[in-house]
Amino acid sequence: MDRLPMGENERVNDSAVAEVRERMLEEGEVLDLADLFKLFGDPTRLEILYALEQKELCVCDLAALLNLTKSAVSHQLKGLRISNLVKFRREGQNIFYSLADAHVRSIIDIGLEHLHE
Repeated sequence: MDRLPMGENERVNDSAVAEVRERMLEEGEVLDLADLFKLFGDPTRLEILYALEQKELCVCDLAALLNLTKSAVSHQLKGLRISNLVKFRREGQNIFYSLADAHVRSIIDIGLEHLHE
């Protein structure tokens, strides 16, 4: 990332910069967090997550709800599963999906709360 040059009249608070630098995320953490937020940045995945926040659903239910093909829903669920945002359980031949944990619900809820401020 390109950094802007400092102007002649600008002064850096070296102690503040040093204090914050000690607390900064490692590069790998930054990349992982950015990837996580990218998952929330896709409208289809976000609709799936929001639907699963409401109720445990199977692929057929999600496809009907979102007017998508089962294949499209399955593809999105695979990415969400790999990223530990959703979990599944098998009941006979049916597979039901739900949010992986309360953290996922919190991310959605906090985002909505921020939008409605």
